[in-house]
Amino acid sequence: MQSPQPVVLQGKHVRLEPLVAQHVDDLFEAGQYDEVWSWLPTRRPVAPADMAEQVEQALADPDRLPFAVVVDGRACGTTSYFDIDLSVGGLEIGGTWYTPRVWATNVNPECKLLLLGHAFDDLGAERVYLKTDGLNTRSQAAIRKLGAAYDGTLRRHRRRPDGTFRDSAYFSMLASEWPAARDGLLARLEA
Repeated sequence: MQSPQPVVLQGKHVRLEPLVAQHVDDLFEAGQYDEVWSWLPTRRPVAPADMAEQVEQALADPDRLPFAVVVDGRACGTTSYFDIDLSVGGLEIGGTWYTPRVWATNVNPECKLLLLGHAFDDLGAERVYLKTDGLNTRSQAAIRKLGAAYDGTLRRHRRRPDGTFRDSAYFSMLASEWPAARDGLLARLEA
């Protein structure tokens, strides 16, 4: 597997751009909904400086390649490659959040089509995994709809911002499963 590098991934509805400081204002506006942060490991930014700090942290993480999710010329969320392991050809897609106005639209399926396609087709990944809070049934349903298999739950994996423990539900997709998943995502986007 090749190491992921900053790249623009363009779809019909979505453009994934390497995350930069210029996305902060759009992201702050997009993230002003408590429900966006319900299942994320960070609290909702209450000032643009808080969002700027989140962007800086994402950019400083050597094991992360963050993207801004851009729709109609404005960033409406973020997503990332994480836990990149070239020795086994694996990586995680995560850190994903969107403003509620794009929930239940083509945004998430197209983002995942672009990210999975780049990982498997361009980088030569053997395995891509996704994880979510064990209580986040909406996210789990969306991950299953992508064609990812449930691998198991890591109990008491991390603490939530409120101090309670989070169990993390893990899902994965193998390179051999990608063609069928790609066809399913394309069919969803054409419908």
